[in-house]
Amino acid sequence: MMRILGLDYGSVTVGVAVSDALGLGAQPVMTIRRSEENKLRRTLAQIAELVGSYSAELIVLGLPRNMDDSCGERARRTLEFKEKLEKRVSVPVILWDERLTTAEADSILDEAGYSRDRNERKKIIDQIAAQLILEDYMNASGHGDK
Repeated sequence: MMRILGLDYGSVTVGVAVSDALGLGAQPVMTIRRSEENKLRRTLAQIAELVGSYSAELIVLGLPRNMDDSCGERARRTLEFKEKLEKRVSVPVILWDERLTTAEADSILDEAGYSRDRNERKKIIDQIAAQLILEDYMNASGHGDK
């Protein structure tokens, strides 16, 4: 089975998740933070390191489409990030519709009884969103167990 990285790209964070070695599930890994949206060099280097350390063969990058299926400013910035990422890593980067994953991640944290404190949630919500993006891709493509 192949290992896959899932990414939830945000204005100053990137949530990261990884599939397990059997390709049956995904778990959150980390949230990469940067001081400004356009300061991507360290972020890209960290993702390249993760690809190597997990021996990932694919990256699934969440694409934040609008509810009417159009692409807005966030989607445009995600596409620019994808181009930069593809120049840094030697594995394919595919886009995956991520609509509502952050809302779903918020709901999961509620169900788990996680603190409602915004600062506490910010530490993990992008990782959970990345996990949901990756699980959705895996299930749709036949990699997951659901």
